Amino acid sequence: MAEHRKKRLSLLKRFSRKQVVIAASSFVAATLLIGSGVASAQMYRSNDSVAVKQITSYSATDKADSDYFTAASRDQVRSAQTNLKNGRGGSDSSTSYIKVVINGKSELVFGSGFTTVKSVLEQGNITLEDTDTVSPSLSTKVSESTVITINRADTTVETTTQKIAYNTITKKDSSLAKGTTKVQTKGVAGEMVSTNLVQVVGGKTISSNTLASWVKKTPVNKVILVGTKVAAASSSASSGSSSSSSSSSDYGTTTPVGTAQSIAHKKVLAKGWSESEFTCLVKLWQKESGWRTNAHNASSGAHGIPQALPGSKMGAGWQSDANVQITWGINYIAGRYSTPCGAWGHSQSVGWY
Repeated sequence: MAEHRKKRLSLLKRFSRKQVVIAASSFVAATLLIGSGVASAQMYRSNDSVAVKQITSYSATDKADSDYFTAASRDQVRSAQTNLKNGRGGSDSSTSYIKVVINGKSELVFGSGFTTVKSVLEQGNITLEDTDTVSPSLSTKVSESTVITINRADTTVETTTQKIAYNTITKKDSSLAKGTTKVQTKGVAGEMVSTNLVQVVGGKTISSNTLASWVKKTPVNKVILVGTKVAAASSSASSGSSSSSSSSSDYGTTTPVGTAQSIAHKKVLAKGWSESEFTCLVKLWQKESGWRTNAHNASSGAHGIPQALPGSKMGAGWQSDANVQITWGINYIAGRYSTPCGAWGHSQSVGWY
């Protein structure tokens, strides 16, 4: 969990109870305004890049940039309630949410057992240090109607786009002569859009923190057909084999790309699942998070590679540890959908898993 520096006492807290009672009501009112929740802060979330501190980050597949950072609307709240009701990403009856607005940009922080503003920031992995303000105060009790506002001065918002690598999938095809190959689908990289809060002092950029990171465009994987047809095979046998090779359950074999996918590939095979199941997993998490450990959905509250809701349920290291996230994700899929292809089929049907 994120740590928070001990904050200076507000002016009101510096008076004893007796002094407060004696003080004039006008003075008390003024004091309350002064102590309404200003707390120094530098916010960050863990990122795949050690050099970049995070304020917050999340994914929203196929979500338009202009729509993404709107204040948490009634539609977003309804969506959140639906996600909780359906148990999306492993959520349960103990999961709740609080709206947090960071420099005018809004997200719903999901968790369980929220008590104070501080508990929300901890479960949201938002750390406060020296130059920012938060309202209401860290000790303020919260409910789902609470709105927490955090601001940083001298900042601008910049958007950048990064590529998401596509995978290469090979499939057996009995209509092609053995030893020959054919490219069925060309690979196209996806797009991961990041919105950064850039702090400039004296004309110099002193920090650039990622506000958001989401999958704008899912990669199109390269598909290569590998011939298995033997010249002596009869036309009827060839026809039957071809029908089998094109079965919807045959997703092919996928070559892992990157460390996270390599971890997942080993875990899939260790669980007794096939290469085809790994292909389904690759497609599922390409769509959900682009295989990024820092992906976090502002509307659903889902976090990380498997989009757990809330992210903290994945255990220690949930913010950025690929092994922790993948282990939880595979167990979640096995418990709810039996296999990655089962989860992928559900995602294709309703848009989530």
